[in-house]
Amino acid sequence: MPLESNARIAKALAERGYNAEREAVTLLAGAPDPTAAVAAAVDRTPDDALRITADHVREAIGDADRSAASPDEPGQSPVETEGSTGTGSRETGAASGAATNDATDSATLDSSPADSPTADNETPDAATDGSERSRDPDLRDLEVGNDMTGRSTGTGEYADFVTTFRDRYERLSKILRGRVNHRPAEAIADMPGGSDAAMIGLVNDVRSTKSGHWLVELEDTTGTFPALVMKDKGLADVVDEILLDECVAVEGTLADDAGILFADSLHFPDVPRTHRPGGADRHVQAALISDVHVGSDEFMADAWHSFTDWLHTPEADPVEYLLLAGDMVEGVGVYPNQDEELDIVDIYEQYEVFAEHLKEVPADTEVVMIPGNHDAVRLAEPQPGFNDEIREIMDVHDAQIVSNPATVSVEGVEVLMYHGVSLDEVIAELPEEKASYDEPHKAMYQLLKKRHVAPQFGGHTRVAPEERDYLVIEDVPDVFHTGHVHKLGWGKYHNVLAVNSGCWQAQTDFQKSVNIDPDAGYAPILDLDTLDMTVRKFS
Repeated sequence: MPLESNARIAKALAERGYNAEREAVTLLAGAPDPTAAVAAAVDRTPDDALRITADHVREAIGDADRSAASPDEPGQSPVETEGSTGTGSRETGAASGAATNDATDSATLDSSPADSPTADNETPDAATDGSERSRDPDLRDLEVGNDMTGRSTGTGEYADFVTTFRDRYERLSKILRGRVNHRPAEAIADMPGGSDAAMIGLVNDVRSTKSGHWLVELEDTTGTFPALVMKDKGLADVVDEILLDECVAVEGTLADDAGILFADSLHFPDVPRTHRPGGADRHVQAALISDVHVGSDEFMADAWHSFTDWLHTPEADPVEYLLLAGDMVEGVGVYPNQDEELDIVDIYEQYEVFAEHLKEVPADTEVVMIPGNHDAVRLAEPQPGFNDEIREIMDVHDAQIVSNPATVSVEGVEVLMYHGVSLDEVIAELPEEKASYDEPHKAMYQLLKKRHVAPQFGGHTRVAPEERDYLVIEDVPDVFHTGHVHKLGWGKYHNVLAVNSGCWQAQTDFQKSVNIDPDAGYAPILDLDTLDMTVRKFS
Protein backbone atom coordinates (compact mmCIF):
# COMPACT_ATOMS: atom_id res chain seq x y z
CA MET A 1 0.00 0.00 0.00
CA PRO A 2 2.43 2.71 -1.19
CA LEU A 3 2.07 6.35 -0.26
CA GLU A 4 -0.37 5.84 2.59
CA SER A 5 -1.80 8.97 4.19
CA ASN A 6 -0.16 10.23 7.35
CA ALA A 7 -3.44 9.76 9.21
CA ARG A 8 -3.60 6.05 8.40
CA ILE A 9 0.02 5.57 9.42
CA ALA A 10 -0.63 7.37 12.72
CA LYS A 11 -3.67 5.17 13.28
CA ALA A 12 -1.70 1.99 12.52
CA LEU A 13 0.94 3.00 15.05
CA ALA A 14 -1.68 3.90 17.67
CA GLU A 15 -3.23 0.47 17.25
CA ARG A 16 0.12 -0.96 18.26
CA GLY A 17 0.29 1.38 21.25
CA TYR A 18 2.82 3.91 19.93
CA ASN A 19 2.89 7.66 19.40
CA ALA A 20 5.28 9.04 16.78
CA GLU A 21 7.04 12.20 15.72
CA ARG A 22 5.48 13.91 12.72
CA GLU A 23 8.65 13.39 10.69
CA ALA A 24 8.57 9.70 11.58
CA VAL A 25 5.00 9.39 10.31
CA THR A 26 5.91 11.18 7.07
CA LEU A 27 8.87 8.86 6.48
CA LEU A 28 6.70 5.79 7.03
CA ALA A 29 3.98 7.07 4.70
CA GLY A 30 6.53 7.61 1.94
CA ALA A 31 8.20 4.21 2.28
CA PRO A 32 7.92 1.78 -0.67
CA ASP A 33 6.08 -0.67 1.59
CA PRO A 34 4.53 1.30 4.49
CA THR A 35 3.07 -1.86 6.07
CA ALA A 36 6.49 -3.50 6.36
CA ALA A 37 8.03 -0.17 7.43
CA VAL A 38 5.53 0.26 10.27
CA ALA A 39 6.13 -3.28 11.49
CA ALA A 40 9.90 -2.78 11.31
CA ALA A 41 9.73 0.57 13.11
CA VAL A 42 7.73 -0.95 15.93
CA ASP A 43 10.19 -3.82 16.15
CA ARG A 44 13.21 -1.51 16.19
CA THR A 45 11.82 0.88 18.79
CA PRO A 46 13.22 0.18 22.30
CA ASP A 47 10.72 -1.17 24.82
CA ASP A 48 11.18 1.84 27.09
CA ALA A 49 10.60 4.39 24.33
CA LEU A 50 7.47 6.52 24.63
CA ARG A 51 7.33 7.39 20.94
CA ILE A 52 8.77 6.36 17.60
CA THR A 53 11.31 8.87 16.33
CA ALA A 54 12.51 9.66 12.83
CA ASP A 55 15.82 7.91 13.64
CA HIS A 56 13.94 4.72 14.57
CA VAL A 57 12.16 4.85 11.22
CA ARG A 58 15.34 5.48 9.19
CA GLU A 59 16.98 2.45 10.81
CA ALA A 60 13.87 0.35 10.24
CA ILE A 61 13.44 1.29 6.58
CA GLY A 62 16.99 0.20 5.95
CA ASP A 63 16.09 -3.24 7.22
CA ALA A 64 12.46 -3.48 6.10
CA ASP A 65 12.80 -6.95 4.64
CA ARG A 66 13.39 -8.38 8.10
CA SER A 67 10.31 -6.60 9.43
CA ALA A 68 8.06 -8.52 7.06
CA ALA A 69 8.49 -11.68 9.16
CA SER A 70 5.49 -13.19 10.89
CA PRO A 71 4.37 -11.08 13.87
CA ASP A 72 3.95 -14.25 15.88
CA GLU A 73 7.65 -15.11 15.86
CA PRO A 74 9.32 -15.24 19.30
CA GLY A 75 10.40 -11.88 20.61
CA GLN A 76 7.76 -9.91 18.73
CA SER A 77 4.38 -8.73 19.94
CA PRO A 78 1.28 -9.96 18.13
CA VAL A 79 0.26 -7.31 15.62
CA GLU A 80 -3.47 -7.08 15.06
CA THR A 81 -5.40 -4.88 12.67
CA GLU A 82 -8.48 -3.17 14.01
CA GLY A 83 -11.61 -4.78 12.62
CA SER A 84 -9.90 -7.85 11.16
CA THR A 85 -11.40 -11.26 11.75
CA GLY A 86 -9.33 -13.82 13.59
CA THR A 87 -9.51 -17.50 12.67
CA GLY A 88 -8.39 -18.79 16.02
CA SER A 89 -7.65 -17.74 19.54
CA ARG A 90 -4.88 -15.34 20.46
CA GLU A 91 -3.54 -14.33 23.84
CA THR A 92 -1.91 -11.25 25.24
CA GLY A 93 -1.24 -11.40 28.95
CA ALA A 94 -4.21 -13.05 30.61
CA ALA A 95 -6.72 -12.22 27.91
CA SER A 96 -7.99 -14.77 25.47
CA GLY A 97 -10.66 -14.77 22.81
CA ALA A 98 -10.88 -18.49 22.16
CA ALA A 99 -13.71 -19.99 20.15
CA THR A 100 -15.15 -23.48 20.29
CA ASN A 101 -17.35 -25.74 18.15
CA ASP A 102 -20.31 -23.56 17.18
CA ALA A 103 -18.34 -20.42 17.99
CA THR A 104 -15.95 -18.42 15.85
CA ASP A 105 -13.54 -15.84 17.21
CA SER A 106 -14.40 -12.56 15.54
CA ALA A 107 -12.37 -10.20 17.67
CA THR A 108 -8.80 -9.02 17.60
CA LEU A 109 -6.70 -8.06 20.59
CA ASP A 110 -4.68 -4.86 20.62
CA SER A 111 -1.38 -5.66 22.29
CA SER A 112 -0.29 -2.18 23.29
CA PRO A 113 2.76 -2.22 25.57
CA ALA A 114 2.18 -1.18 29.15
CA ASP A 115 4.59 1.73 28.76
CA SER A 116 2.76 3.25 25.80
CA PRO A 117 1.94 6.99 25.91
CA THR A 118 -1.69 6.25 26.67
CA ALA A 119 -0.76 4.19 29.71
CA ASP A 120 1.27 7.12 31.00
CA ASN A 121 -1.78 9.38 30.60
CA GLU A 122 -0.07 11.39 27.85
CA THR A 123 -2.41 12.75 25.19
CA PRO A 124 -1.07 11.94 21.68
CA ASP A 125 0.03 14.85 19.49
CA ALA A 126 -2.98 14.53 17.20
CA ALA A 127 -5.55 14.63 19.98
CA THR A 128 -8.27 17.23 19.90
CA ASP A 129 -10.32 18.84 22.61
CA GLY A 130 -13.55 17.54 21.07
CA SER A 131 -14.40 20.79 19.26
CA GLU A 132 -12.97 19.41 16.00
CA ARG A 133 -14.72 16.05 16.21
CA SER A 134 -16.63 15.13 13.08
CA ARG A 135 -19.49 13.28 14.78
CA ASP A 136 -23.08 14.08 13.82
CA PRO A 137 -25.59 13.31 16.61
CA ASP A 138 -28.43 13.41 14.07
CA LEU A 139 -27.12 10.18 12.54
CA ARG A 140 -27.44 8.27 15.80
CA ASP A 141 -30.16 5.77 16.61
CA LEU A 142 -30.41 4.30 20.11
CA GLU A 143 -33.43 2.61 21.69
CA VAL A 144 -33.73 0.67 24.95
CA GLY A 145 -36.00 -2.34 25.33
CA ASN A 146 -36.92 -4.72 28.17
CA ASP A 147 -36.26 -1.98 30.76
CA MET A 148 -38.27 -2.77 33.88
CA THR A 149 -37.18 0.30 35.84
CA GLY A 150 -40.27 1.72 37.56
CA ARG A 151 -42.36 -1.30 36.51
CA SER A 152 -41.71 -3.74 39.34
CA THR A 153 -44.94 -5.38 40.51
CA GLY A 154 -43.74 -8.30 42.63
CA THR A 155 -44.47 -8.48 46.34
CA GLY A 156 -42.58 -11.71 47.01
CA GLU A 157 -45.74 -13.75 47.49
CA TYR A 158 -45.91 -17.36 46.25
CA ALA A 159 -48.41 -16.37 43.57
CA ASP A 160 -45.91 -13.88 42.13
CA PHE A 161 -43.35 -16.64 41.60
CA VAL A 162 -45.97 -18.81 39.91
CA THR A 163 -46.75 -15.94 37.55
CA THR A 164 -43.05 -15.47 36.71
CA PHE A 165 -42.47 -19.15 35.95
CA ARG A 166 -45.67 -19.44 33.92
CA ASP A 167 -44.50 -16.54 31.78
CA ARG A 168 -41.08 -18.16 31.40
CA TYR A 169 -42.68 -21.44 30.33
CA GLU A 170 -45.10 -19.89 27.86
CA ARG A 171 -42.50 -17.78 26.08
CA LEU A 172 -39.75 -20.40 25.90
CA SER A 173 -42.08 -23.28 25.05
CA LYS A 174 -43.35 -21.22 22.13
CA ILE A 175 -39.81 -21.29 20.71
CA LEU A 176 -39.58 -25.08 21.16
CA ARG A 177 -43.01 -25.92 19.77
CA GLY A 178 -41.74 -25.48 16.25
CA ARG A 179 -39.27 -28.31 16.79
CA VAL A 180 -41.30 -31.04 18.51
CA ASN A 181 -44.90 -32.29 18.48
CA HIS A 182 -45.54 -31.24 22.05
CA ARG A 183 -48.20 -32.82 24.27
CA PRO A 184 -49.05 -31.59 27.80
CA ALA A 185 -48.05 -33.79 30.73
CA GLU A 186 -51.64 -34.78 31.49
CA ALA A 187 -52.24 -35.80 27.86
CA ILE A 188 -49.06 -37.92 27.77
CA ALA A 189 -50.19 -39.69 30.94
CA ASP A 190 -53.33 -40.83 29.09
CA MET A 191 -51.49 -42.12 25.99
CA PRO A 192 -51.05 -45.89 25.48
CA GLY A 193 -47.70 -47.53 26.18
CA GLY A 194 -45.25 -47.65 23.29
CA SER A 195 -46.51 -44.38 21.78
CA ASP A 196 -44.14 -41.76 20.42
CA ALA A 197 -44.40 -38.61 22.52
CA ALA A 198 -42.74 -35.25 23.08
CA MET A 199 -43.02 -32.87 26.01
CA ILE A 200 -41.83 -29.35 26.70
CA GLY A 201 -41.36 -28.39 30.33
CA LEU A 202 -39.28 -26.72 32.98
CA VAL A 203 -36.71 -29.03 34.53
CA ASN A 204 -38.01 -29.98 37.96
CA ASP A 205 -35.28 -32.50 38.79
CA VAL A 206 -32.27 -34.26 37.26
CA ARG A 207 -30.69 -37.27 38.92
CA SER A 208 -28.66 -40.29 37.93
CA THR A 209 -29.86 -43.86 38.48
CA LYS A 210 -27.91 -46.78 39.93
CA SER A 211 -27.46 -48.09 36.38
CA GLY A 212 -25.83 -44.86 35.20
CA HIS A 213 -28.84 -43.49 33.35
CA TRP A 214 -30.43 -40.09 34.01
CA LEU A 215 -33.95 -39.32 35.14
CA VAL A 216 -35.20 -35.89 34.08
CA GLU A 217 -38.50 -34.71 35.51
CA LEU A 218 -40.30 -32.07 33.46
CA GLU A 219 -43.13 -29.81 34.59
CA ASP A 220 -45.60 -27.85 32.51
CA THR A 221 -48.84 -26.05 33.40
CA THR A 222 -50.76 -29.36 33.61
CA GLY A 223 -48.41 -31.47 35.74
CA THR A 224 -45.11 -33.36 35.75
CA PHE A 225 -43.80 -36.32 33.77
CA PRO A 226 -40.50 -38.26 33.99
CA ALA A 227 -38.13 -38.89 31.10
CA LEU A 228 -35.35 -41.48 31.24
CA VAL A 229 -32.17 -40.75 29.30
CA MET A 230 -30.32 -44.01 28.72
CA LYS A 231 -26.55 -43.87 28.95
CA ASP A 232 -26.16 -45.58 25.55
CA LYS A 233 -28.16 -42.90 23.71
CA GLY A 234 -25.20 -40.56 23.24
CA LEU A 235 -26.91 -37.76 25.14
CA ALA A 236 -24.50 -37.53 28.08
CA ASP A 237 -23.01 -34.24 26.82
CA VAL A 238 -26.49 -32.75 26.57
CA VAL A 239 -27.52 -33.94 30.04
CA ASP A 240 -24.33 -32.38 31.45
CA GLU A 241 -25.59 -28.97 30.31
CA ILE A 242 -29.05 -29.18 31.89
CA LEU A 243 -29.79 -26.77 34.73
CA LEU A 244 -32.78 -26.87 37.03
CA ASP A 245 -35.73 -24.64 36.10
CA GLU A 246 -34.70 -24.17 32.48
CA CYS A 247 -37.08 -25.00 29.64
CA VAL A 248 -36.27 -28.02 27.45
CA ALA A 249 -38.05 -30.39 25.09
CA VAL A 250 -37.75 -34.19 25.20
CA GLU A 251 -38.77 -36.57 22.42
CA GLY A 252 -39.00 -40.32 22.81
CA THR A 253 -41.18 -43.39 23.30
CA LEU A 254 -43.42 -44.23 26.24
CA ALA A 255 -42.68 -47.33 28.27
CA ASP A 256 -45.10 -50.25 27.97
CA ASP A 257 -46.93 -49.10 31.08
CA ALA A 258 -46.83 -45.47 29.81
CA GLY A 259 -45.35 -44.36 33.12
CA ILE A 260 -42.10 -42.97 31.76
CA LEU A 261 -40.78 -41.47 28.52
CA PHE A 262 -37.61 -43.05 27.13
CA ALA A 263 -35.78 -40.08 25.63
CA ASP A 264 -34.36 -40.23 22.12
CA SER A 265 -33.46 -36.52 21.91
CA LEU A 266 -33.27 -33.39 24.04
CA HIS A 267 -33.67 -29.84 22.76
CA PHE A 268 -32.81 -26.42 24.20
CA PRO A 269 -34.61 -23.27 22.97
CA ASP A 270 -31.24 -22.16 21.55
CA VAL A 271 -30.28 -19.54 18.99
CA PRO A 272 -31.07 -20.56 15.39
CA ARG A 273 -27.99 -21.21 13.29
CA THR A 274 -29.67 -19.12 10.62
CA HIS A 275 -29.50 -15.96 12.75
CA ARG A 276 -28.19 -13.03 10.76
CA PRO A 277 -27.08 -10.02 12.82
CA GLY A 278 -27.88 -6.45 11.90
CA GLY A 279 -25.41 -3.66 11.38
CA ALA A 280 -25.07 0.10 11.16
CA ASP A 281 -25.19 1.73 7.74
CA ARG A 282 -22.12 3.83 8.54
CA HIS A 283 -18.79 3.30 10.27
CA VAL A 284 -19.47 3.86 13.97
CA GLN A 285 -18.19 2.13 17.10
CA ALA A 286 -19.21 1.32 20.65
CA ALA A 287 -16.93 0.78 23.66
CA LEU A 288 -18.08 -2.13 25.82
CA ILE A 289 -16.86 -1.95 29.42
CA SER A 290 -17.96 -3.05 32.87
CA ASP A 291 -16.91 -3.35 36.52
CA VAL A 292 -15.27 0.03 37.06
CA HIS A 293 -15.43 -0.32 40.88
CA VAL A 294 -14.78 3.29 41.85
CA GLY A 295 -14.30 3.42 45.63
CA SER A 296 -12.07 0.36 45.80
CA ASP A 297 -8.47 1.01 46.74
CA GLU A 298 -7.65 -1.16 43.71
CA PHE A 299 -9.60 0.99 41.23
CA MET A 300 -7.20 1.59 38.32
CA ALA A 301 -7.55 5.35 37.93
CA ASP A 302 -4.51 5.70 35.67
CA ALA A 303 -5.87 3.10 33.25
CA TRP A 304 -9.24 4.84 33.25
CA HIS A 305 -7.59 8.21 32.52
CA SER A 306 -5.66 6.61 29.66
CA PHE A 307 -8.91 5.20 28.27
CA THR A 308 -10.76 8.50 28.44
CA ASP A 309 -7.75 10.39 27.04
CA TRP A 310 -7.76 8.00 24.08
CA LEU A 311 -11.48 8.64 23.55
CA HIS A 312 -10.57 12.27 22.77
CA THR A 313 -8.14 11.32 19.97
CA PRO A 314 -8.97 11.27 16.23
CA GLU A 315 -8.47 7.50 16.27
CA ALA A 316 -11.41 7.17 18.67
CA ASP A 317 -13.63 9.56 16.72
CA PRO A 318 -15.91 6.68 15.55
CA VAL A 319 -16.54 5.63 19.20
CA GLU A 320 -19.88 7.34 19.69
CA TYR A 321 -21.39 4.92 22.21
CA LEU A 322 -20.27 3.70 25.64
CA LEU A 323 -22.12 0.66 27.03
CA LEU A 324 -21.33 -0.03 30.69
CA ALA A 325 -22.51 -3.40 32.05
CA GLY A 326 -22.70 -2.72 35.78
CA ASP A 327 -20.65 -2.29 38.97
CA MET A 328 -19.88 1.36 38.47
CA VAL A 329 -18.76 1.50 42.12
CA GLU A 330 -17.28 -0.91 44.65
CA GLY A 331 -20.25 -0.67 46.99
CA VAL A 332 -20.31 -1.32 50.72
CA GLY A 333 -20.75 -4.61 52.58
CA VAL A 334 -20.72 -6.75 49.44
CA TYR A 335 -18.23 -9.34 50.73
CA PRO A 336 -16.48 -10.09 54.07
CA ASN A 337 -14.07 -7.42 55.34
CA GLN A 338 -14.66 -5.27 52.26
CA ASP A 339 -14.27 -2.13 54.36
CA GLU A 340 -10.55 -2.90 54.67
CA GLU A 341 -10.20 -2.56 50.88
CA LEU A 342 -12.21 0.61 50.38
CA ASP A 343 -10.70 3.92 49.39
CA ILE A 344 -14.13 5.59 49.72
CA VAL A 345 -16.40 4.23 52.45
CA ASP A 346 -19.54 6.25 51.70
CA ILE A 347 -21.68 4.79 48.91
CA TYR A 348 -22.98 8.18 47.74
CA GLU A 349 -19.46 9.59 47.60
CA GLN A 350 -18.45 6.58 45.50
CA TYR A 351 -21.10 7.52 42.92
CA GLU A 352 -20.07 11.16 43.05
CA VAL A 353 -16.47 10.24 42.25
CA PHE A 354 -17.62 7.85 39.54
CA ALA A 355 -19.60 10.71 37.99
CA GLU A 356 -16.45 12.85 37.93
CA HIS A 357 -14.61 10.06 36.11
CA LEU A 358 -17.48 9.70 33.67
CA LYS A 359 -17.18 13.40 32.85
CA GLU A 360 -13.77 12.60 31.30
CA VAL A 361 -15.60 10.79 28.49
CA PRO A 362 -16.28 13.08 25.50
CA ALA A 363 -19.48 14.99 26.19
CA ASP A 364 -21.09 13.99 22.89
CA THR A 365 -20.83 10.25 23.65
CA GLU A 366 -24.06 8.30 24.09
CA VAL A 367 -23.78 6.43 27.42
CA VAL A 368 -25.94 3.50 28.54
CA MET A 369 -25.46 1.93 31.99
CA ILE A 370 -27.02 -1.01 33.81
CA PRO A 371 -26.47 -1.87 37.51
CA GLY A 372 -24.52 -4.81 38.91
CA ASN A 373 -24.36 -6.67 42.21
CA HIS A 374 -21.98 -4.07 43.75
CA ASP A 375 -24.30 -1.19 42.91
CA ALA A 376 -26.87 0.40 45.21
CA VAL A 377 -29.90 -1.52 43.94
CA ARG A 378 -31.62 -4.73 45.01
CA LEU A 379 -29.57 -7.89 44.48
CA ALA A 380 -32.50 -9.84 43.05
CA GLU A 381 -32.75 -9.83 39.26
CA PRO A 382 -34.05 -8.10 37.26
CA GLN A 383 -32.46 -5.07 38.89
CA PRO A 384 -34.11 -1.67 38.30
CA GLY A 385 -31.89 1.18 37.15
CA PHE A 386 -31.24 2.95 40.50
CA ASN A 387 -33.34 5.27 42.62
CA ASP A 388 -33.78 8.96 41.87
CA GLU A 389 -31.03 10.10 44.27
CA ILE A 390 -28.35 7.91 42.68
CA ARG A 391 -29.59 8.71 39.17
CA GLU A 392 -29.29 12.43 39.89
CA ILE A 393 -25.69 11.96 41.03
CA MET A 394 -24.84 10.06 37.85
CA ASP A 395 -26.63 12.48 35.53
CA VAL A 396 -23.61 13.00 33.28
CA HIS A 397 -23.74 13.39 29.48
CA ASP A 398 -27.48 12.58 29.61
CA ALA A 399 -26.58 8.95 30.29
CA GLN A 400 -29.38 6.41 29.96
CA ILE A 401 -29.54 4.35 33.15
CA VAL A 402 -31.64 1.22 32.62
CA SER A 403 -32.33 -2.10 34.29
CA ASN A 404 -30.22 -5.25 34.42
CA PRO A 405 -30.75 -6.92 31.98
CA ALA A 406 -31.79 -4.65 29.13
CA THR A 407 -31.65 -4.72 25.36
CA VAL A 408 -30.13 -1.73 23.59
CA SER A 409 -30.69 -1.25 19.87
CA VAL A 410 -27.72 0.74 18.58
CA GLU A 411 -27.98 1.74 14.94
CA GLY A 412 -29.52 -1.57 13.93
CA VAL A 413 -27.41 -3.75 16.25
CA GLU A 414 -29.29 -5.44 19.09
CA VAL A 415 -27.09 -5.56 22.20
CA LEU A 416 -28.23 -7.59 25.21
CA MET A 417 -26.61 -6.08 28.30
CA TYR A 418 -26.52 -8.25 31.43
CA HIS A 419 -24.19 -7.81 34.38
CA GLY A 420 -23.55 -11.54 34.69
CA VAL A 421 -24.08 -12.81 38.25
CA SER A 422 -25.56 -16.06 36.93
CA LEU A 423 -22.25 -16.86 35.22
CA ASP A 424 -20.97 -17.93 38.66
CA GLU A 425 -23.74 -20.53 38.84
CA VAL A 426 -23.29 -21.77 35.28
CA ILE A 427 -19.55 -22.16 35.83
CA ALA A 428 -20.13 -24.01 39.12
CA GLU A 429 -22.72 -26.41 37.68
CA LEU A 430 -21.31 -27.28 34.25
CA PRO A 431 -18.14 -29.17 33.26
CA GLU A 432 -15.05 -26.99 33.02
CA GLU A 433 -14.69 -27.49 29.28
CA LYS A 434 -18.15 -25.95 28.79
CA ALA A 435 -17.95 -23.08 31.27
CA SER A 436 -15.01 -21.59 33.15
CA TYR A 437 -13.76 -18.28 34.51
CA ASP A 438 -10.79 -18.33 32.14
CA GLU A 439 -13.19 -18.46 29.18
CA PRO A 440 -16.31 -16.64 30.38
CA HIS A 441 -17.76 -16.39 26.88
CA LYS A 442 -18.35 -20.16 26.93
CA ALA A 443 -20.64 -19.75 29.94
CA MET A 444 -22.39 -17.00 27.98
CA TYR A 445 -22.94 -19.46 25.13
CA GLN A 446 -24.88 -21.63 27.59
CA LEU A 447 -27.18 -18.74 28.51
CA LEU A 448 -27.81 -18.09 24.83
CA LYS A 449 -28.55 -21.78 24.30
CA LYS A 450 -31.04 -21.71 27.16
CA ARG A 451 -32.47 -18.35 26.01
CA HIS A 452 -32.42 -17.13 29.60
CA VAL A 453 -29.80 -15.07 31.46
CA ALA A 454 -30.42 -16.74 34.85
CA PRO A 455 -32.24 -20.07 34.34
CA GLN A 456 -31.60 -21.76 37.69
CA PHE A 457 -33.69 -20.60 40.64
CA GLY A 458 -32.84 -20.84 44.33
CA GLY A 459 -29.08 -20.84 44.06
CA HIS A 460 -26.45 -18.09 43.98
CA THR A 461 -28.48 -15.85 41.66
CA ARG A 462 -31.42 -14.19 43.37
CA VAL A 463 -34.54 -13.72 41.27
CA ALA A 464 -37.34 -11.25 41.97
CA PRO A 465 -40.85 -12.39 40.96
CA GLU A 466 -42.52 -10.12 38.42
CA GLU A 467 -45.58 -10.34 36.20
CA ARG A 468 -43.16 -10.92 33.33
CA ASP A 469 -39.91 -12.87 33.35
CA TYR A 470 -37.56 -10.12 32.22
CA LEU A 471 -34.65 -12.59 32.18
CA VAL A 472 -35.94 -14.53 29.16
CA ILE A 473 -33.96 -13.93 25.95
CA GLU A 474 -37.04 -13.81 23.74
CA ASP A 475 -35.45 -11.99 20.81
CA VAL A 476 -32.04 -13.15 19.63
CA PRO A 477 -29.44 -10.41 20.17
CA ASP A 478 -26.60 -9.60 17.79
CA VAL A 479 -24.23 -8.90 20.69
CA PHE A 480 -24.35 -10.29 24.25
CA HIS A 481 -22.35 -8.08 26.64
CA THR A 482 -21.64 -9.09 30.26
CA GLY A 483 -19.16 -8.40 33.05
CA HIS A 484 -19.10 -9.48 36.72
CA VAL A 485 -16.40 -12.19 36.56
CA HIS A 486 -13.57 -9.69 35.86
CA LYS A 487 -12.26 -11.87 33.03
CA LEU A 488 -11.90 -10.91 29.38
CA GLY A 489 -13.34 -13.29 26.81
CA TRP A 490 -15.22 -13.19 23.54
CA GLY A 491 -16.36 -15.33 20.64
CA LYS A 492 -19.31 -15.99 18.36
CA TYR A 493 -22.09 -18.47 19.02
CA HIS A 494 -24.50 -19.00 16.12
CA ASN A 495 -23.53 -15.54 14.81
CA VAL A 496 -24.12 -13.85 18.18
CA LEU A 497 -21.01 -12.07 19.46
CA ALA A 498 -20.57 -12.81 23.18
CA VAL A 499 -18.26 -10.40 25.04
CA ASN A 500 -17.23 -10.35 28.67
CA SER A 501 -15.33 -7.10 29.01
CA GLY A 502 -13.07 -7.59 32.04
CA CYS A 503 -12.78 -4.83 34.66
CA TRP A 504 -11.01 -1.68 35.87
CA GLN A 505 -9.99 -3.02 39.27
CA ALA A 506 -6.68 -4.66 40.13
CA GLN A 507 -6.68 -7.85 42.19
CA THR A 508 -8.03 -7.34 45.71
CA ASP A 509 -7.10 -9.39 48.74
CA PHE A 510 -10.52 -11.01 48.61
CA GLN A 511 -9.97 -12.00 44.98
CA LYS A 512 -6.62 -13.49 45.90
CA SER A 513 -8.33 -15.57 48.57
CA VAL A 514 -10.74 -17.06 46.00
CA ASN A 515 -8.09 -17.37 43.26
CA ILE A 516 -9.47 -14.69 40.90
CA ASP A 517 -6.82 -13.10 38.67
CA PRO A 518 -8.65 -10.23 36.94
CA ASP A 519 -8.18 -8.98 33.39
CA ALA A 520 -8.13 -5.25 34.10
CA GLY A 521 -7.81 -2.12 32.01
CA TYR A 522 -9.21 -3.47 28.73
CA ALA A 523 -11.82 -1.85 26.48
CA PRO A 524 -13.42 -3.91 23.69
CA ILE A 525 -14.20 -1.57 20.79
CA LEU A 526 -17.00 -2.87 18.56
CA ASP A 527 -17.49 -1.84 14.94
CA LEU A 528 -21.26 -1.52 14.67
CA ASP A 529 -21.21 -1.75 10.87
CA THR A 530 -19.29 -5.05 10.66
CA LEU A 531 -19.45 -6.41 14.25
CA ASP A 532 -15.68 -6.85 14.14
CA MET A 533 -14.00 -5.98 17.41
CA THR A 534 -10.68 -4.72 18.71
CA VAL A 535 -9.73 -5.06 22.36
CA ARG A 536 -7.54 -2.21 23.53
CA LYS A 537 -5.37 -2.35 26.63
CA PHE A 538 -4.90 0.71 28.82
CA SER A 539 -3.04 -0.74 31.81
